[in-house]
Amino acid sequence: MTSYLCAIGTATPPHRIAQPQIASFMAEALQFDEANTRKLRALYRVTGIGHRHSVLPDYGRANGDYTFFPNTPGLEPFPSVGQRMGVYRQQALPLSVAAAQDCLRQVPEVALSTITHLVTVSCTGMYAPGLDIELVQALGLSPNIRRTCVNFMGCYAAFNALKLAEAFCQADAQARVLIVCTELCTIHFQKNPEDDHLVSNALFGDGSAAALVQAAPAQQGPSLALTAFHCALEPDGHADMAWHINDFGFEMTLSSYVPRMIQKGIRKLTEDLLQKLPVKLRDIHSFAIHPGGRKILETIEQELGMSTDDNRFAYRVLRDYGNMSSATVLFVLRELLGSLTAADAGAPVLSFAFGPGLTLEAMLLQVQYA
Repeated sequence: MTSYLCAIGTATPPHRIAQPQIASFMAEALQFDEANTRKLRALYRVTGIGHRHSVLPDYGRANGDYTFFPNTPGLEPFPSVGQRMGVYRQQALPLSVAAAQDCLRQVPEVALSTITHLVTVSCTGMYAPGLDIELVQALGLSPNIRRTCVNFMGCYAAFNALKLAEAFCQADAQARVLIVCTELCTIHFQKNPEDDHLVSNALFGDGSAAALVQAAPAQQGPSLALTAFHCALEPDGHADMAWHINDFGFEMTLSSYVPRMIQKGIRKLTEDLLQKLPVKLRDIHSFAIHPGGRKILETIEQELGMSTDDNRFAYRVLRDYGNMSSATVLFVLRELLGSLTAADAGAPVLSFAFGPGLTLEAMLLQVQYA
């Protein structure tokens, strides 16, 4: 029995900040001299990011007007984990509700009372009673809904949520699964001048995406049939992408070797996904790739013989939002869904996401059109 991704909703915080403004904030926070500031601005220019969204207005302001970070040289005392989790508890719910409502508006035939499962995904905040329970109450979902939390898996976690949703639908043809991925990456800015941290600070933004999965396609417009999944690990990249809780927030390690690790494994990942399917790579012309960074997208294009236009949805999301961890690939899939017409029915779609481990996830979908 096939399961279908029927609708995707998205939401971002109100503070939309241009990449050069964020670079100015970072240079001042890190107390960089003129030479290092020029290097930092160059790094921000080559990311392919135009704007990012944040629940914090500070990244677009000057010292003296901050609302979260201290208005002091060096931002001392630097905000603690507790302060950052306070922002998460306050901001994650309204953003999640907005994404879920955007998703459900697209499938008016789906009554709230018929949603049987809720899967919440996040690696940027945790508390209990948590986001899952608050979403049930805020959306008016059944108190008997089956709740699952996918926590701290990073950028590929939406794939795990989709696998869960598929399993629920396989077990029960009446299952309707609402997935909500919410990430507030920008509350975890680390004041560290090492290259890995500078890269992380240059890429990540805040956002939420919600998806509805069920055992039947949507009654109108396009849906995506969940056809196959495949996961692989590149242990040599174990230390190149990591996410740890420290005294001043969650600390991301993202080394320049990540694209090289993905280059090493992406072709085999694709071959392993497709080997038992009646689909060849040459048959695929639609892609939804997690834009972990511009270099990652370029590396995959080179390895799989893709064009920049093949990757246009990923570049568009990277430009407008940056990397929002688990929510990002759903933003890309939403862009793709919005481009589909009845002429695309039956077309295969290849999707990838990557995260700590180094984990490489692949998914094949097929366009359905009602």
